Amino acid sequence: MTIREEIIAQALAVPQMPAPVMRIVSYLGDPNADMNAVATLIEYDPGLTVNVLRMANSSFFNSGAPVTNAREALFRLGTRRVVQLAIASGVAVSARAEVKGYGLAEGELLRFSISVGLAAELAARNAGTTAPDHTFTAGLLCSIGKLVLGKFLEVDAGPILELAAGENLSFEQAERRLLGIDHAELGAMLLARWELPEPIVVCVRWHLDPCSAPNRDLALDLVHVGLVLTSMAGIAQGVDGMQYEVCQESLARVGLTPEGVNDSLAGLVESLGEIEEILSQV
Repeated sequence: MTIREEIIAQALAVPQMPAPVMRIVSYLGDPNADMNAVATLIEYDPGLTVNVLRMANSSFFNSGAPVTNAREALFRLGTRRVVQLAIASGVAVSARAEVKGYGLAEGELLRFSISVGLAAELAARNAGTTAPDHTFTAGLLCSIGKLVLGKFLEVDAGPILELAAGENLSFEQAERRLLGIDHAELGAMLLARWELPEPIVVCVRWHLDPCSAPNRDLALDLVHVGLVLTSMAGIAQGVDGMQYEVCQESLARVGLTPEGVNDSLAGLVESLGEIEEILSQV
């Protein structure tokens, strides 16, 4: 068995997100799903209800009157947005852990992941476009492969960095050279195994290198831009830091002006603390 095969076999055995979240995601795969049934699934789990309501009432996600129950959240924000919040709640449990292999202290991966999702949506707003419904979730989940490699499989990023520096490679290129797989591909495999929606899986798979993606995808471009903005802001940089290439085609397609970049960075700093505080208490 190759190193790649061993990593994939071990990674696919990683426990999935909490059962209530997976039940909601699974149910929404049914074309006959209705909002009342989704609300009931959320309400059956008091902790999930609290987390969804707290995020639904945050200034970033809701500028109207306070949302007081899961059904109201669904009708006010829409099913897909509420499911995003539920997934965010489920991911937070694991993402706030220390990821030694990538030099991320406790809470840093969660902070980084939230930042990418927020920055992706802010980039869309400031570029005058509408982010697809799954954009925030895709940004939040984009580094889940790093969590699996660095925490659960205890991969040491040191040799990867040395190879990247020695041969002028991007970090994910060096990952593939040494491990036979990079954290983006591994994360996408894991999410596909958990039966998350295909558009999210696509964004996670190609977020580091959207220039190589088989198809153009606005959410993917936005997540990549969110990653760039997060790096520019210096938020929760692990040992891999800036060791990634920027896809200029993605930046051009999003059409974010220098003024839009500044506005997005300012909005990111303003919104990040609030969402991070909510998810850190999950």
